[in-house]
Amino acid sequence: MKTKKFKNLALYMALSASWMACNKSEDVNISQPEYNVGEEITSDTLSGAVKGTMKSGRTYFFKADITVNAGDTLLMQSGSKLVAIGDGLTPATSPMVIVNGAFFSLGTKENPNYIGVEESKRSYENAFKGYWGGIAYGPTSGDAVIKWTLLEHAGGPAGPNTNPLLYDEGDPRYTITYSNINGNFVLEDSWIRYSKDDGMRVEGGGKVNIMRNTFECNGETGGEAINIKSGTVGNIAYNMIIGACTNGIKHSNNNGATSIQTNIKFYNNTIINGGARKVQAGRGGSMNIEQGAKGEYYNNLVVNCRFGLRVVRDADTANTKYDNNFYYGSTDLIVGQFNATAGVGKKAPNDVQGAAKENNPRFVLFDVDKTPDFAAAPFDKFPTSFSDQFQLMNTVGNSDFRLSSASPCIGKGKTDFEPFNNINITTEALKPTVTRPGRDAGAFQSDGSGNQHLIK
Repeated sequence: MKTKKFKNLALYMALSASWMACNKSEDVNISQPEYNVGEEITSDTLSGAVKGTMKSGRTYFFKADITVNAGDTLLMQSGSKLVAIGDGLTPATSPMVIVNGAFFSLGTKENPNYIGVEESKRSYENAFKGYWGGIAYGPTSGDAVIKWTLLEHAGGPAGPNTNPLLYDEGDPRYTITYSNINGNFVLEDSWIRYSKDDGMRVEGGGKVNIMRNTFECNGETGGEAINIKSGTVGNIAYNMIIGACTNGIKHSNNNGATSIQTNIKFYNNTIINGGARKVQAGRGGSMNIEQGAKGEYYNNLVVNCRFGLRVVRDADTANTKYDNNFYYGSTDLIVGQFNATAGVGKKAPNDVQGAAKENNPRFVLFDVDKTPDFAAAPFDKFPTSFSDQFQLMNTVGNSDFRLSSASPCIGKGKTDFEPFNNINITTEALKPTVTRPGRDAGAFQSDGSGNQHLIK
């Protein structure tokens, strides 16, 4: 496949009118005035302590760490860009955004934001260079709200002063980390791709709404697309996750001194080609719950992942529920792990599981048996190197993961449960949009609701 760069992200995100319908629980898109905080940032180069508004349509650069101090807010209006000038070789040359106050990126469907690297570095071949250090919200930070924003090429090495609870010196950093047990983390309609390790991690709790995002090619030799730790409660739904190194999602209750138990409602996600790069046997692929956490897993579409749902024995198995998940595997190797044998999870009554090449989900444009062909070398065994995978396995590219009218995923969803509604943000521009459970398996619903990243 030919490498595609986001020359025009707005064009990349264009949606046909027939797919603009919202379901009853979603707000209708109405043009709103741009949100403002503080004073406009007039310089195109950021350094040191920063606050204020990055204006719509402008590009800003930083080549050393920038910090949002406690009590301050940094805002990106729609159509703005924040570009890191880094090489990924040392902590000093892999700048990061340190948030002790609040940081908001409010892109829109028509005018998304960008946080990443220079145009010359934006390629699939540079997927794991980790040119910058990501965005780190501290344990006393304010809320995190990121909407319609593309974040890519993060993962630069941690230095001696980076949070020791997250990293040892030299470890690759995550694209986003959030650590405030009392805060709100909202990530909606955004993209996180080409991260050297985890795409995002909530470490130390908080209330979350992670919905309708696309996670692509997260983790070089380890790392999840979405990694949730202790004390975190909320929704993770309608996400498109493709080519994660380890899991699409892992959530656990470790690393925290809090009485709040991790509890995630993970529903209507599409997870494709996960776990192929993971060297360690017994884990890596799609959904993983462990170490005292509980949750609900419904309506997820899992396609050609090394492992399906893995419920580890040390999870809160008595309070973990799952059903109506739809699995597809093109080989017996994959089919045999629809419920990971390294866990205690079993096929649920309404799960869809068949033999190899049964129950093809029939995407609009993605051949599940040829992208890649798991019956042929080098894909007939795990792990598979990234150089072998190349874009054939991971990239969204020209693919279209909506369900065709003939898809057996239609009508297989469970809708009689309630998502969390626990985020107490009242400012209109910052509020989360919670999409209710859908009747179809996966992130893309046949009525046009769910994930809105429709690729033509």
